[in-house]
Amino acid sequence: MTEESDTFKANYAILKEVAETLRTQKEPDIDALIPMVDQALAAYKVCKDRLTAVKAAFGERLPEDIPE
Repeated sequence: MTEESDTFKANYAILKEVAETLRTQKEPDIDALIPMVDQALAAYKVCKDRLTAVKAAFGERLPEDIPE
């Protein structure tokens, strides 16, 4: 079973939260910057891997020569 922390949805939420924090902070919290970037990079990797897996799964199921 997939843990919540391994889902695209949970990791996308992390990316949105980090982006919003960086965008809206009035004064930079330099002590929190590296941990936030590390968290965002880990979340990005999970999202990217899930997107790649879904794309591959669709590629196996859908023929490339679909008539229009």
